[in-house]
Amino acid sequence: MPESFILIPGRTSRQGTALNEGKYTDEYLDEIGTMQVNSSDMQRMSLVEGDRVRVWSDLGEIIVPIKAAKGDELPAGLLFISYGMKSCELMGGETHGTGMPDSKGMDVFMEKHSG
Repeated sequence: MPESFILIPGRTSRQGTALNEGKYTDEYLDEIGTMQVNSSDMQRMSLVEGDRVRVWSDLGEIIVPIKAAKGDELPAGLLFISYGMKSCELMGGETHGTGMPDSKGMDVFMEKHSG
């Protein structure tokens, strides 16, 4: 059963460090392609680290593996993924004249991917 969440993409220090080695390294691709989820949300949805989830909005859809967010870094109801190829699939093209599309506080749905 899908649940509603708010997605907050952003940059991480691991992403920046891996970028020094290149955008196509395993470490960089892992960082931009893994969704962080609050551990209580994972427990409620019967998810474990490494499970793949389907995340979608009216703008797009992604299927990504998940990992538990560290400690209390991510409150329940919020999802986090590093800026990259996957996060861009959920962003629209409207920039409001800033050159950067809306990328914070996106309403999304998430469910365990069965494939």
